[in-house]
Amino acid sequence: MFALFESIRSALESIRAHGFRSLLTSLGIIIGVTSVIAVVSIVQGLSYTINAQFAGLGGNSLTIRSYTPFKKQLQGRLAKLRDKDLQIISQRIDGISHITPVLFTQTGAQGAISYRSQVSFSRVIGIGPSYLDVNGVYPQEGRFFTADDDLRRRLVCAVGVDVIEDLKMPKKAVGEFFRVGNEWCKIVGVIEKRGELLGFSQDNFVLLPYGTAKRIMGASRELDIQIQVLVDDMNRQEEVKDRIRRTLRKEHGLKSGEPDDFRIQTAEQLMESFNTVINMVTAVSAGIVSISLLVGGIGIMNIMLVSVTERTREIGILKALGATRQDILLQFLIEALTLTMIGGLVGVAIGYGLGALVAAMLPGFPAAHVPLWAVMLSFGFCAAVGIIFGIVPAAKAAQLDPIDALRYE
Repeated sequence: MFALFESIRSALESIRAHGFRSLLTSLGIIIGVTSVIAVVSIVQGLSYTINAQFAGLGGNSLTIRSYTPFKKQLQGRLAKLRDKDLQIISQRIDGISHITPVLFTQTGAQGAISYRSQVSFSRVIGIGPSYLDVNGVYPQEGRFFTADDDLRRRLVCAVGVDVIEDLKMPKKAVGEFFRVGNEWCKIVGVIEKRGELLGFSQDNFVLLPYGTAKRIMGASRELDIQIQVLVDDMNRQEEVKDRIRRTLRKEHGLKSGEPDDFRIQTAEQLMESFNTVINMVTAVSAGIVSISLLVGGIGIMNIMLVSVTERTREIGILKALGATRQDILLQFLIEALTLTMIGGLVGVAIGYGLGALVAAMLPGFPAAHVPLWAVMLSFGFCAAVGIIFGIVPAAKAAQLDPIDALRYE
């Protein structure tokens, strides 16, 4: 243990004595670690934020949407989910506590909203009263519409806070009337603020009763909806999914061997799909910028070989005083390792600061987030570089003959 501490002290003293050279030697390591941490912090900050959004959907919610294989799309045969599918799932599938349709209206006139002289555009979505329970969002002011509002197709709505700001409505907007397309709509509730994601507002929407949205879009049109359900028992989620799948296949007249014309997804599946993409981007990006770590390692090996040559007489004296090969090997190996670890520490600090700066400069981009595994991986890689590229100079120093070393000029 004494030899280890003495080797560390000697390494720090050598680094201090040649401060500028040590800085230039560690520059490759610093740049490499900075690049890795900066990339990982930005990508993982995005992943952390979006995963939090998915978590808000609830682990026991299911989303059913239509799906058309590419071959059928070319034939112009587009699959759709209709009101009848919603009714069948509601009536025939047990273990569901809440179910809601989700109807996304088209852009253009359907998304145009106005208040007095102010005009804007928003996402106009028709939903059922159970939408809030399924998705875990609630009004911060006023109320949400009821089943009676939906049944009577009342022109009431709940809006995001950005709608109020864009149309320059009074802060207490509950009770105000504004135009949605060609219809006047009364605000009965304001949904709690969720902020921005990747520069896109999550609070720019108008929620209408499902029946009202169909009325605005035109009852004669054949609409494609999504269906969201909340499963009572999360342990029975796969069972409920399988029953919904079999019921919809039978209703749509799909034969054995034909692919489903719909998709059933959970919040976890959506999150896993997103994480797969994010992890691939992180791995590829980190792999590319890690090349600079290898370049830094080669630089460290070259400088350590020069250091061995400069300190040949010192090595001879140490061996003459009784130092073993293991002592010399340990001394130079720890010096290389200390050099890389210091470079790694500086790189982590600069990388996090750079990632936070870039994330702050991008409008609406999530804050940078550095997971512990990224820091540990960076230090582990630095340690590996120090050992791998320091072993050759250390071995060369350990194998020097003490007589020849003392004669060296």
